[in-house]
Amino acid sequence: MSSFKTFDIAGSGMSAQSVRLNATASNLANADSVGSDPRSVYKARHPVFEAVRASLSLSKDQPGAAVKVSSIVEKNVPPVARYEPGNPLADANGYVYAPNVNVVEEMVDMISASRSYQNNVEVMNTSKEMMLATLRLGQ
Repeated sequence: MSSFKTFDIAGSGMSAQSVRLNATASNLANADSVGSDPRSVYKARHPVFEAVRASLSLSKDQPGAAVKVSSIVEKNVPPVARYEPGNPLADANGYVYAPNVNVVEEMVDMISASRSYQNNVEVMNTSKEMMLATLRLGQ
């Protein structure tokens, strides 16, 4: 396997974790939103990753690997009904519906995604340093 494929693999991991961070940020931003209809309330979104083993080069002899986001799924959790008759978004019975986003779970997911992203950055930096050290051997 070529040393440059390390950059492709780590780059695909960074891209996937970036999508995960964006989805988590969106979930946290909409955690306190409310609606008048339980079907129209925001639903938490989570990316689904897929490991890809394919040729990342023109040569068929040297297979590579990558990770890609195969889809983004909405969490199928019923919304929380809150009795707020004074809210302008309240339905006829005085209820507003809030998304059932677990803020603690989302923060843990954000920390995990951030650390995974950092790990991929470290892989790239280590690979770069190894390549530079190899080049310096000839001096």
